[in-house]
Amino acid sequence: MLDVLEPVARPLLRDTAHRLIRDAIVRGEIAPGAVVRDAQLAEQLGLSRAPVREALARLADEGLVRTKPQSHTRVTPIDTVEVRDAAAVVRAMHEVAVRAAVPVLTPRQISDMLAANRRFNVAVRTGDVDAALAADDELHDVPVRACGNRAVAATIDRYTPVIRRLERARFSAPAAKESVAAHRRLIEACRTGDADEAVRVTTGIWHELEQLAD
Repeated sequence: MLDVLEPVARPLLRDTAHRLIRDAIVRGEIAPGAVVRDAQLAEQLGLSRAPVREALARLADEGLVRTKPQSHTRVTPIDTVEVRDAAAVVRAMHEVAVRAAVPVLTPRQISDMLAANRRFNVAVRTGDVDAALAADDELHDVPVRACGNRAVAATIDRYTPVIRRLERARFSAPAAKESVAAHRRLIEACRTGDADEAVRVTTGIWHELEQLAD
């Protein structure tokens, strides 16, 4: 019977390389406009060049780097139009997720959202941008998972890296504290089963990011 089970796969090196390079770009550790070389990155990461090349190709698809054939790969600057467009897509997907999720959210999932917002509040007050981003992701991921729409989740994953640098700027500013109250309104609408209000609050949260791009 146990013969049908397969060994658990170790994380792919290309996925690890992608995550590490992406996070360095998003945090500004690799600056916009910087030239990145696969050989140098491979040496720093302790990997071969193949997974790094695959990671850079994926980052190019995500809009975080641009590659000029036979020349160089460069970290893209924050492009206002691209970021605004990506933010609009992410907003629309979260609206779809929330509307579908509200009728099926469980008390446990509401509790998870409340806990994430408490962590977000602490992170914003202490200036921990990485923790704020993580808590914000956890909060909004609850309705995304609850709605059960894999296309919605995949689209959010696809375009979030494009807006992440803007989110970091947003959560570094004093106005980030306003997001705590917006989260509370969203959670309350979810708790009471008011899908229309939950969508309205969601629209406002993500529309602010679009405005910040402008």
